[in-house]
Amino acid sequence: MAAEKIAVVTGAGSGIGREAALALLAHGYKVALAGRKLDALQETVRLAADYTANALPVATDVTDAASVAALFDATVRTFGRVDVLFNNAGTGVGALFEDLTIEQWRSVIDVNLTGSFLCAQAAFRQMKAQRPQGGRIINNGSISAYAPRPDSAPYTASKHAITGLTKCISLDGRPYDIACSQIDIGNARTAMAKRIGEGIKQANGTMMAEATMDPVHVANAIVHIADLPLDVNVQFMTVMATKMPFVGRG
Repeated sequence: MAAEKIAVVTGAGSGIGREAALALLAHGYKVALAGRKLDALQETVRLAADYTANALPVATDVTDAASVAALFDATVRTFGRVDVLFNNAGTGVGALFEDLTIEQWRSVIDVNLTGSFLCAQAAFRQMKAQRPQGGRIINNGSISAYAPRPDSAPYTASKHAITGLTKCISLDGRPYDIACSQIDIGNARTAMAKRIGEGIKQANGTMMAEATMDPVHVANAIVHIADLPLDVNVQFMTVMATKMPFVGRG
């Protein structure tokens, strides 16, 4: 990395967000760690070992505009600017379509879509205002941005919407050297996705254990995208367990 960069990672208290934050820290970034649970963020800081001085844990509710504003204010106050946002925070609910409640629907859309919008907007404003101008926003899409799993309407709808958000940010950010990417992840071996490796419902109604991969490979991909100069963009990247059912009929 040619110069010091500042990153914000949401959902940094566990899973892919934690792995990405640790990889960025190890690669020389200063990183603001965002998540609902401060103790989980502090554990990520502890795991950063030699790089803890470059980690800033900020308890954040991405569905709340004031909380998101406070996150970016703290980041700029501490580190001076924002070069990269990894918009990673997300949630899901599994339920038969006909049984979904409006509360379940909103709980997923609020985090996955509205939360991503609020964080991207705050990052965009900072990247436009700062000097040197510009930065990079990386949205966590998911393979569900292309193909749904059974019983996943809120999650899948939110991830399809992330693709539209990514394209809009990419277009609207051009005049300000703001690049936007989407990383679509399939079967990373995190606590949230543990059931995938144990057995999950397939399109034909059967249950099957699926291949999974170490999330460190996703983290390495995030570092690669983040390190690119702003005149180069990875618009969409898919990182997946090679043998998971996705391509063709699986």
